[in-house]
Amino acid sequence: MTIAIGNDHAGTEYKFEIIKHLEKKGYSVLNFGTDTNESMDYPDAIHPTATAVETRKAELGIILCGSGNGAQMTANKHQGIRAALCWNNELVSLTRQHNNANILAIPARFVSLQQALGFVDIFLNTPFEGGRHENRVNKISCV
Repeated sequence: MTIAIGNDHAGTEYKFEIIKHLEKKGYSVLNFGTDTNESMDYPDAIHPTATAVETRKAELGIILCGSGNGAQMTANKHQGIRAALCWNNELVSLTRQHNNANILAIPARFVSLQQALGFVDIFLNTPFEGGRHENRVNKISCV
């Protein structure tokens, strides 16, 4: 499975650790984020990440910025993207189970690295429940 990842300067440290974590588990990673801590505009990394998921070059995505809000808002401008900002395990599980989220937004300044790595594992290993949720998810897109 291929995972797209994008980050601004606030998420660089976590991004490198998440990539190592994913590669150890056998995932391929497309890195669209900055590799430095120098200030940059998060949309420049998030749009290509969302595009990779949208065009199926990657099955899922992970995005990071300081609060996670800007990254999530940017990704959700893309049709077919369901990016979810999560800061605890239950939210990560529910967004996969009920919303079939395809991009996880992590607020790097508000969670620990260990939490972020745990979120990644939950996100990748939690299936969409379908059923009553399927109809709701199908109504999200504006197209």
